[in-house]
Amino acid sequence: MSLRIIFMGTPDFAVPCLSELLGAGHEVAGVYTRPPRAAGRGQKQRLSPVHVFAQHSGWPVFTPATLKNAQQQQDFAGLGADAVIVVAYGLILPKAMLDAPKHGCLNLHASLLPRWRGAAPIQRAIMAGDSETGIMVMRMDEGLDTGPICLAERVAIGADETAGELHDALARLGADLMVRALAALERGSLDCTGQAEHGVRIAAKVEKSETRIDWTRPAVEVHNHIRGLSPFPGAWFELAANGKIERVKVLRSSMGKGDGAPGEAQDDRLTISCGAGAICLTRLQRAGKKPMSAEEFLRGQAITRGTLLA
Repeated sequence: MSLRIIFMGTPDFAVPCLSELLGAGHEVAGVYTRPPRAAGRGQKQRLSPVHVFAQHSGWPVFTPATLKNAQQQQDFAGLGADAVIVVAYGLILPKAMLDAPKHGCLNLHASLLPRWRGAAPIQRAIMAGDSETGIMVMRMDEGLDTGPICLAERVAIGADETAGELHDALARLGADLMVRALAALERGSLDCTGQAEHGVRIAAKVEKSETRIDWTRPAVEVHNHIRGLSPFPGAWFELAANGKIERVKVLRSSMGKGDGAPGEAQDDRLTISCGAGAICLTRLQRAGKKPMSAEEFLRGQAITRGTLLA
C-alpha cells in the first residue's frame, strides 16, 4: 500500500528525499516549490532544483508566491493527500494546510531539535563549533520547528568539515529517514515525542553582514566561521592587490600555529594570525574566478610574511 502525498521543497537539499519517495512507490499528488527567480547575467528565470526534478518526473508543480490565499488553500486540500512532506520549502504553512492531509504534515529538519530551529541549522551548528548534529522527521504544528519528533539520526561533525559537506551527508541520510517515517505511517506505528523545553537555539538566516572574516576572533572561531559558510555564501577578507582592493573568499582552512597581529601573514604559505592562535587558508576563490588551492592562489598573488589581511 502506498500513500498519496504532496511534497513541498525548494533547494537541492530536498531533491534526494523526493527521489527516494518516488523509489518507494508513493503517489505524488503534487509538488509545491518556490517560484522561478531571475539569476545570472541575463537575469533569466531559473527553476528551483525541486521544480526541475518534479517536472522531469511528470508531476504537477505548483509555485504560489504566498499560501495565505483562501483559494490556494482550497486547491491544496482538493488534492486529497494522505500526508504532506516538507523539506526546506521556504514558506510557512497556514493552519488550514496543516490540517488538510489525513495523516498530517511531516517536516525533515537538519538539526537535533530543539537546538537550531529555523532557516540555517547546518551553518549555525558549524559556526558555533558543535561537534554533533543530526537529521529529524518532525510532525509539524503552527510553531517554528516546534512539533514532536518522530525519527532522528545523530551525526558527528568533523573538525574541518564544511557546511557543504555536511549538507550533502544530511540530505542523503534524511531521504532514507523520511522513507522509513512514511513506512511507519502506513503501518500506523509512527510514534512522535514532544521536544525538550530547554536547549532551544534559533538558526537565523545568515546575513551578508556576517560573512566578513574578523581576524581579531580566536583562531578556532575564525576556522568555524569559514567552514560554516563554505561554499555559500562564503567567508571573505579584503586584500590590496594590483593597486586595488580585492575581496577573496576562503572556502577551506585548518588550524595553524603562530602569533602576530590579527590578519597578519606568518609566512609565505597563507598562515594567518588571529586574535589568539592562527589558521592556514587552504582553498580560496577570487572574485569572478574558480575555487583554487592555496598553492594555485599564491602563484597568481603573492602574500608574503607580514602582509596584513583586512
